[in-house]
Amino acid sequence: MARLASEKVRYAEITLSAGLVLWRKQEFAPIYDALQMEAAASPVDVRWILDATRQWGVEHAWAVARLAAERVDRGTIAFGIGGDEVAGPVEWFGDVFRFALDAGLHLTVHAGESAGPESVWGAVRLGAQRIGHGIRAADDPKLLDHLRERDIPLEVCISSNVETRVVRCLSEHPVRRIYDAGVPMVLASDDPAMFHTTLTREYELAAREFGFTDAELAGIVANGFRYAFGKAR
Repeated sequence: MARLASEKVRYAEITLSAGLVLWRKQEFAPIYDALQMEAAASPVDVRWILDATRQWGVEHAWAVARLAAERVDRGTIAFGIGGDEVAGPVEWFGDVFRFALDAGLHLTVHAGESAGPESVWGAVRLGAQRIGHGIRAADDPKLLDHLRERDIPLEVCISSNVETRVVRCLSEHPVRRIYDAGVPMVLASDDPAMFHTTLTREYELAAREFGFTDAELAGIVANGFRYAFGKAR
C-alpha cells in the first residue's frame, strides 16, 4: 500500500488469494482483519477481491465465495477465480458465480491467459464482468468484437505474461492489438513482488515497447476508474 501511495495511486482493488490461505490451513479472519487495519491507515482507498484457485475444485471455490459474501460490507467487493484454466474449467463454477452475484459481489475471472479464447468465452457466458489477463482474446476476432460491444474490460498484466511464458517474449505480447481492436482494458501489475514490477513500470513498458502515447495511457488510467467495481472516496 505504501508503494502504491508512492506511485500516486488513489484507489486500488487488490486481489487477495484467499484460496491459498485456506490451502495452507491458515485462519483467514485474522489475516483479513490485519489487512483491513493497514488499509484503513493507508492514503490509498482499498477494496478487496477474494480469489479461489480453480484447479482445487468447486468445494474450494465455494469456501472462498462464502468468505467473500460474509465481507461484502467490510471492504470485499468481488469474487474471482485464478489458477490453471485447463485443470479447472470455468464451467465448473456456474453455481458459485451465481451465489457470488446474488450476494452483491462483482465477478472477475482469470481467463485467456494460459488457455485459449474459449476460456474467455466461457467466463463471459457465466457472468464475468471483468477478465483477468484475457490476452488470448487476440486470437479470436469475434471475441474481440464481443468484448468491445459488451464493454467487458481486460486486466492486462504485461510483465506477468512474459514471466510466466504465456507469451514467448515481450515483443510478441498482444496488448497493442487488443487496444487497437477497441477492447476496453486496464493495465495491472498482477503480483508485483513475484513478477518484479510496479504499476508504474507497466505503463512505462506500454509506452516504450508498444508505442502507447500519453493520451492513450491517460485513457487507460481513466478506465481504471470507469471499470472499478467500487467507487473511490
